[in-house]
Amino acid sequence: MVRSGSKIADILLYAFMTAVLVITLYPFWTQVVISLDGGDAAYSSFKLFPSKISFDSYKLAFDFDALWVGYKNTIIRTCLGVVISILATAITAYPLSKKDLPLNKWITRFMLIQFIIGGGLIPNYLLIKYLGLYNTIWALVIPGMLSTFNVLIMRNFFRSLPESLEESAMVDGAGFVRIFIRIILPLSMPIIATEALWVGVGHWNAWFDALIYTNDTNKEMLQLVLRRIIIQNNPTQFSDILTKLQDKNPYSGMQLQATVIMLSILPMLVVYPFMQKYFVKGIMVGAIKG
Repeated sequence: MVRSGSKIADILLYAFMTAVLVITLYPFWTQVVISLDGGDAAYSSFKLFPSKISFDSYKLAFDFDALWVGYKNTIIRTCLGVVISILATAITAYPLSKKDLPLNKWITRFMLIQFIIGGGLIPNYLLIKYLGLYNTIWALVIPGMLSTFNVLIMRNFFRSLPESLEESAMVDGAGFVRIFIRIILPLSMPIIATEALWVGVGHWNAWFDALIYTNDTNKEMLQLVLRRIIIQNNPTQFSDILTKLQDKNPYSGMQLQATVIMLSILPMLVVYPFMQKYFVKGIMVGAIKG
């Protein structure tokens, strides 16, 4: 009877997870089909595969200069943001991992307060303007470089490392800085890779801060270009490409939008499999060990 109940529970669990998988993948697959379809997939209620495969929109997207300007700016922002954020998080989390650090609990409580209570949009904007960061890349990477959540996760991971490693290094004459660089950081690759993935995805998908803190089209982020195409639907930005597509596909506007969406998420799809092997170990150890 127990085995029968267990099998039913397994079947229900697999059915539920399959439904979640289908619901999650369907919007993504729909965009793939629309971007490749040379017919009317954009206006079909349900279509699993393109009626005829066409790469015309992908070929012509390479002529869309604003897209590649956004790509360049977003890549720079993401790489710079990840490096600065990981360095700031590690430098903050390592001292807090020492329970004998003076005022350790008070510092942690202060960080938790600012994690719960934010300064607000207008004060942040005025601060960016006052510091002279407006319309620069630093306005997009510095304000969010230190996350309390990431600090606590990395702190817990540091605490999970054996103290004997640091003690033996101290016996050999190593100081805290050398221990941190030569021992702690190499052993912390799982949590560093995990948080780098979080921060990288956050910077890659961010658009609201770029909308507020930048007004130069040469500094426009990829997500703002995508927003302009899909939401504002400004035809002057890609009218030449649409004209070239109109003769082959009357639904070229929807096809071009789907193409730009696919091109914008492609880097994350490429990077994620390489980070996956670190992800589970990093988040589990960082979240559980205290």
